[in-house]
Amino acid sequence: MNSKNLIITFTRNPELGKCKTRLAKTVGDEAALRVYKYLLQHTEKVIKQVDADKAVYYSDNIKENDFWEASVFQKHQQVGQDLGERMQKAFENGFMNGYEKIVIVGSDLFHLQPTHINEAFHGLDANDVVIGPAEDGGYYLLGMKTLHASVFKNKNWGTETVFKDTVANLKQNKIQLLETLNDIDLYEDLEYIEPLQNIINNND
Repeated sequence: MNSKNLIITFTRNPELGKCKTRLAKTVGDEAALRVYKYLLQHTEKVIKQVDADKAVYYSDNIKENDFWEASVFQKHQQVGQDLGERMQKAFENGFMNGYEKIVIVGSDLFHLQPTHINEAFHGLDANDVVIGPAEDGGYYLLGMKTLHASVFKNKNWGTETVFKDTVANLKQNKIQLLETLNDIDLYEDLEYIEPLQNIINNND
């Protein structure tokens, strides 16, 4: 083990018609897939710049030869019925393997930077939990130094109540909030982001 810190990201296997389905309703499956691959590669570049161990959890099946280099990223399969259970299992796996601080980040954030992840790890020195709120009412980052299982249960995942309900679960704990970011789910989320517009329009 290189570190007592672990970064986790979840990825859907980037397959036509199976990712960014809400975006695809506006731009089509092929453009949505191009956008998602761009966001995955952006996430991979960001995570690689952070001094911590790294793990990627695949939605469907583990890919050995993709841009998540096996020499850099531990590779796992997501396990669980919903997003909460899958995240809980990933945190449990990390703590079981001896990590002291674990941060999970989303893989569809155009504005994610290494500073957000570094701030989360630093914030865990003085706080129980660090959360990066998303503009849609969810969160793009969750950091813990011990498992708080309640945050993974009884949530309407993918809705605007997730962040609020998560904070309510942690009212007895010390929480640090990061800046709010916007994850890319709908066309409106990327309407003014030129690189993603170029991808949609297939402009190199």
